[in-house]
Amino acid sequence: MMGSISDSSCFNVFDLCAAKPGNGAARSSNSTYLQWRVTTGAGRNVFSFKCGGQQRTVLVERVNGNRKENRNLERSVPNGGYRKTREANVVSHRPPTSVLFSEGPFIDNSEDSNNDILQSFCSHGKLIEASNLIDVMSRKSQVPHFTTCVNAIRGLIKVGRLEKAMKVLQVMVMSGGVPDIITYNMLVGGLCKKGQIRAAMDVLEDMGLSGCSPDVITYNTILRRMFDHNQYDQAIKFWKDQLRKGCPPYLITFTVLIELVCRHCGAERAIQVLEDMSVEGCYPDIVTYNSLINSTCKEGKYEEATYIIVELLSRGMEPNSVTYNTLLHCLCIHGHWDEVDEVLSIMNETSNDATVVTYNILLNGLCKNGLLDRAIDFLDQMVSRECTPDIITYNTLLGTLVKEGMTDEALNTFQSLRRIGCSPVLITYNTLIDGLAKKGDMEKAMALFIEMNEHGVSPDDITFHSLVAGFCRVDLVIEALEMLKEMGRRNRKIRTSTYGVVIQGLCKNDKVEIAIEVLDMMVSSRCRPNEIIYTTLVNGVAAAGMTEDAMKLRNKLIERKVLKEGLDIA
Repeated sequence: MMGSISDSSCFNVFDLCAAKPGNGAARSSNSTYLQWRVTTGAGRNVFSFKCGGQQRTVLVERVNGNRKENRNLERSVPNGGYRKTREANVVSHRPPTSVLFSEGPFIDNSEDSNNDILQSFCSHGKLIEASNLIDVMSRKSQVPHFTTCVNAIRGLIKVGRLEKAMKVLQVMVMSGGVPDIITYNMLVGGLCKKGQIRAAMDVLEDMGLSGCSPDVITYNTILRRMFDHNQYDQAIKFWKDQLRKGCPPYLITFTVLIELVCRHCGAERAIQVLEDMSVEGCYPDIVTYNSLINSTCKEGKYEEATYIIVELLSRGMEPNSVTYNTLLHCLCIHGHWDEVDEVLSIMNETSNDATVVTYNILLNGLCKNGLLDRAIDFLDQMVSRECTPDIITYNTLLGTLVKEGMTDEALNTFQSLRRIGCSPVLITYNTLIDGLAKKGDMEKAMALFIEMNEHGVSPDDITFHSLVAGFCRVDLVIEALEMLKEMGRRNRKIRTSTYGVVIQGLCKNDKVEIAIEVLDMMVSSRCRPNEIIYTTLVNGVAAAGMTEDAMKLRNKLIERKVLKEGLDIA
């Protein structure tokens, strides 16, 4: 364990004076150097003794058979609970305003009283005082309330007082308490975070002795921290040692270890460790290999990924859809289309039919690389193979069609959604409305806006901004202003850029007074533009050939102390 409480005893230890000759002169045999007497009563023994001429008094609670029986009953309460006896407490439940680091304030208290104080300390956040009291109780052989100990340990860990937390944990375990796995994992995590890996490993060793075995989180935390500190060989040896000590061959921990080895040391080393672990009774499964393939593909190491697949096949395993989808995802990201075709061919030959996830990966990669025609071909292939597209499929394709300005084709694709029972979502509507608004087709954009409201899809600020900007683009500034007011009625957040588009549109159409009203609306909604925005708007009005209107706007802004006097219009 982390240490021992060798100073724990039923009574306090006193250094009694031994007979010492003074200045070489022997004392008379009739003189008693150590004189003492015992006074009993009220369940206590009072020892008074003289040592070297000094009078000392020691108060010790008497423990009889009945008291021991009561203590045993108290300690047997399930879950580390603590049952209070009927004995009156000799101290207030309120924690002392100041606590000495010695035993002074608590040495004469009963176990019940000290536990009441302990719980009060923890409930008031006095963690250091609580840990000091637990230390005092341990020296008096008093059992601290286990649930309170756990709370104190967790609190001390959170504030970084790990040494105190470990000491409280030690007292709790020595007193018969069993901390839970969450508390232990918090301590292990805190130690690893501070780089104290050796101490974390010691805690792990102690866990089994205390009755709380480590779990995958405990092992994973230590392994990850070892790799963070470049302790690769130590991490591998650590896991081997745990297996040899009887640790269950947790597949999750094994997979984490192999993935870390692959990431830091390469696939060849990972396969070597994988084979070594088989001797220890830890065997990989398809999840382990998929994790390795994912790790190597993310780094663009396709040759290593191929090496792992060969190893997978040599063990009599078959790649599954996750294996192929992982490969396809990485190949699509890097634009390796020939390899994509090869993987798809292998899937067909091995009866691993492409799923909707597979097709979504392909469409996303093709669309991002501008290969729209091929993406549409895959969509047709998907439908012909009775693999129903989902909303992700359509959103991916619609986004690319709109980006390419193919809004009619996007609308046709959109209409097919409901025919296959696939309901559009907010991003679907926003994609189409934004594309139509940018092309100035506000009639179709508004039709979609009305439709989404009818189908219970609530528009957000992106929807409204697209419509406002679209109306201003075709000089329908009054409609843009109405849409802006609709946003206010629906308590939607209006962005500065949205206000700016409307104000600029109004000024462009010789509606400066209304623009000022919108500016007032903007300021009152706590969306206050800075001087640069105002100046940009004034100059925009002037650039549109409305110099006089620009001067009016500038003067009004100066009156409102938004712009400084003397500002020239560009």
